Amino acid sequence: DDICYATQNRQVAARALAAECDIVLVVGSRTSSNSTRLVEVARGAGTRAELIADASALDPAWLGDATVVGLTSGASAPESLVDGVIERLRGLGYATTRTVTTAEEHVVFPLPRELRDS
Repeated sequence: DDICYATQNRQVAARALAAECDIVLVVGSRTSSNSTRLVEVARGAGTRAELIADASALDPAWLGDATVVGLTSGASAPESLVDGVIERLRGLGYATTRTVTTAEEHVVFPLPRELRDS
């Protein structure tokens, strides 16, 4: 029943984001349980949400009369895909961006001893 801290933090952030947005876009794979769960969390908060693999999957019709579009991603989604969606949104008239931070992560995972001592 446990989920890792990073996944939990993303779900908390998706809930907070949904409260401020007309729609939430989640960048990630349909096969990613983390990404699909973020969509569920946003919808559970009462906000429209869509899962997209990349910028090309963004359907402008989803945005409708949305004035604020939230964007998050699954844990394994490359930052370049998120950047691509941001650029696509800018091209659709959403020029202003703001980062929403709900948690600071400062966890460092050291290399295994076998790799550090060699």
